[in-house]
Amino acid sequence: MFETTRGLVLRSVRYKESDKILTVLTESEGKLTLRARGALRKGGKLAAATELYTLSEMTLFSNRGRWQLNEAQTIEQFIGLRENFSSLALAAYFAEVLDTVSEEGAPDPAVLQLGLNSLYALSRELVSPRLIKAVFELRLMAITGYEPDLSGCAGCGRQDMASAAFYAPEGAIFCPDCMHEAPGAVTHLTPEVLQAMRHIVYSAPKKIFSFTLPDAAMSQLAACAEQYLLLQLERGFSSLDYWKKVKDL
Repeated sequence: MFETTRGLVLRSVRYKESDKILTVLTESEGKLTLRARGALRKGGKLAAATELYTLSEMTLFSNRGRWQLNEAQTIEQFIGLRENFSSLALAAYFAEVLDTVSEEGAPDPAVLQLGLNSLYALSRELVSPRLIKAVFELRLMAITGYEPDLSGCAGCGRQDMASAAFYAPEGAIFCPDCMHEAPGAVTHLTPEVLQAMRHIVYSAPKKIFSFTLPDAAMSQLAACAEQYLLLQLERGFSSLDYWKKVKDL
């Protein structure tokens, strides 16, 4: 069976002398593991289209549950990532998280689009890497079944609160009068951080990066988004640890 689809290369492993085993997040089939014959040959027709963090139009062949890449045409290489070591490290983190939350053969266009939008913003330096990372983490959780309830207080239902306390393990917020009801330690959100988190979770996909924050608020948002993702997925990421080591170099 032949299938033509767009795919983002998340992971690449050398196989034999000139082949690659790729993990690709595709538009029509979800995450796939496939073999790209001859992709390591210099000047080969599959070389550019199978580079990490590249979006390509791919013609795939499936036989007895195994996928092979027959043809590929590069759509977007996100060249800016290769020109900035820190950006490349952050892209590796995005790819590792996308690999974690995606299932074989289960397409999720919203997840793929978020990954592409985040890589595009990072490669073009549209906003700060910290903002892109926070948006990616929080929005990804929202669209993969871990959406935090930021609409109102988990205690009394109040919605028109200027500030709130965020209880990350449950993705809940509490108003100042109900903070004592939280079952554990909370993070006290400033009004601008609460507004930013709501924007990330509830706004249209094209608008998720359309906001700014001062440094202190950005630091709090970044910490909350990262903590929430790690708690919900119940694991750490080596690529995240590496990015933290190199991001200021």
